Amino acid sequence: MAKVLLLNPSYLPSYGGAKAGIVNPIHPTLGLATIAATAQQRGHQVSILDLSWRPYDHQLIRERILADKPDIIGISATTPMINQLRDITVLARDISPDIVLVGGGAHPSAMPYETMMESHLDIICAGESDYSFAEVCDGMAPADIKGIWYRNGDQVLSTGLRAPIENLDDLPMPAWELYDPEDYKKISRLICRRPPITMAEFSRGCVFKCDFCASKVTMHQGYRKKSPERCADEVERMYQLGFREFMLADDIFTSDQKWAVEVCEAISRRKVDMIWAASNGIRVESADDRLFNAMRRAGCYRVSFGFETGNDEVLRLFGKGGRASIEQGKAAVQMARRAGIDTTGFFMLGLSPDTEETMLDTIEFARQLPLDMMKFGVSIAFPGTKMYNDYVSSGLVRSFNWDEYFIYTDEPLFSHKNLTYDTIKQYMALAYRKAITRNPGFIFRRILRGFRTGEFFWDVYYGIKFFLMPAVSAKVTIDYYGKDRWPCYDFQSSPPRPATWQVVGKTRAAAPTT
Repeated sequence: MAKVLLLNPSYLPSYGGAKAGIVNPIHPTLGLATIAATAQQRGHQVSILDLSWRPYDHQLIRERILADKPDIIGISATTPMINQLRDITVLARDISPDIVLVGGGAHPSAMPYETMMESHLDIICAGESDYSFAEVCDGMAPADIKGIWYRNGDQVLSTGLRAPIENLDDLPMPAWELYDPEDYKKISRLICRRPPITMAEFSRGCVFKCDFCASKVTMHQGYRKKSPERCADEVERMYQLGFREFMLADDIFTSDQKWAVEVCEAISRRKVDMIWAASNGIRVESADDRLFNAMRRAGCYRVSFGFETGNDEVLRLFGKGGRASIEQGKAAVQMARRAGIDTTGFFMLGLSPDTEETMLDTIEFARQLPLDMMKFGVSIAFPGTKMYNDYVSSGLVRSFNWDEYFIYTDEPLFSHKNLTYDTIKQYMALAYRKAITRNPGFIFRRILRGFRTGEFFWDVYYGIKFFLMPAVSAKVTIDYYGKDRWPCYDFQSSPPRPATWQVVGKTRAAAPTT
């Protein structure tokens, strides 16, 4: 039996000090809960240290490693958190050279070779890692574990991609019990009505190909669903553990309307006093009055829409067009409102096809929609996306400093083909002015909603913070443990490419990335 410590880095670097930081989503990390569950099922002892809601603290991490004495440390990281992962590997190596260091999550899955070269990781579990991480804990030979990258002397080898899990009902229930619900009462009340909150998934994957989205790196192309009764079982389990609200992580929950209605009806039959939000941005073309009414009866009080842009041609060019349209977005918001569900809109400025004119279209679209909340973000080409690969191949990437890769960054990370970064920042500030602070309709809706829900004073509190914070901001300063000893990779002479493999015996060696 292995002793396992799973680490989730601080989320503060993902938001910086920008306006959108007031809705920093603090909740148990679902990815760690799912791999913990499969490891526990095989008899391993697992604990989780979640730094999401607090600053990065290497002394706290050191104390926890010394107290737990783990055989294996697993670290999950998105791009803004990858330097924390690198620092943790230096710290853990100083404590013991015998600890097996395993990385996973969006960035290591997108850039496995480069991440290995930039850290002291022994193994990367790329993509969907429920079973590959459990096999690492079992002590299997790395060459026999599908879906990983690992060190063999001076070489970095890959065993190839692991097939996606077809029957999600076969997985054990996520190990939410490894999180203390009291820690998740700290979340912004703008995005959580009844803390403590957690995260759930009823389906995995996406069939669409938006150029800024990296979900296929961790969840594969395609769509797989849990049975309605399994989804209802998970809602009951979260409630039993002390959580009172959950966010749904699914990329396209409403795309199969018949199944989504059946899920909601199964939840309703359990009569569990649990509320939830479809927070990841549902597809506007899947909007349906019957579906929204079923979601409302099942406890859903908010849906988020990933509008991204207010221009149909931009929608088409980055990969969402042909199915989604601006008019469908308008209709979807009205349907949700008729069902009594709050609406949130996500918008992006500086998308790969954007011009000043199309960004104005986005701002005006946001201004006209009867939304209860909206968020604007600078389009960042994160590793693993088509947008990033296109920027790298065109020599448009200016920085490989991962601390600068947060959604509201003040740093010019890329050379946009149509826009300067100063122009994008100016439109970010304009978006918040025109669509929120100088939008009487939006302000009036917020006031009415505040009185209706009893959250008026929370709105006032966050409104004051919102006015005082910038639209984009400088990165959060982090007190690292061993930055001067981080392994480095020369991105300038060897730009990253999408991961490829060549067969070498039973294993696959990483093809040169130069």
